[in-house]
Amino acid sequence: MSSKAEKLLEKMRASKFGWTRRDLDRLYLGFGFTITHGARHDIVKHPDYPRLRTTLPRHNTLATGYVEFAVKLIDELIALKEKFDGS
Repeated sequence: MSSKAEKLLEKMRASKFGWTRRDLDRLYLGFGFTITHGARHDIVKHPDYPRLRTTLPRHNTLATGYVEFAVKLIDELIALKEKFDGS
């Protein structure tokens, strides 16, 4: 995970409003997720933790729920990494 992605995550934690699809792409990619094109949405998955996945619409403006879920998913990734790297 990059320090830019960590800073972006902190900003998204502080405010869920006004983010774009491009911002979420940077966040997910910065934390090691992959983004593949699906039929109507793009699919976001983490290669090391396949159960960490979600979908994203292709339009630029996003509902705040997408940002809230991204923060939650990344927090879960961090917790899993700490659990498995720490033991």
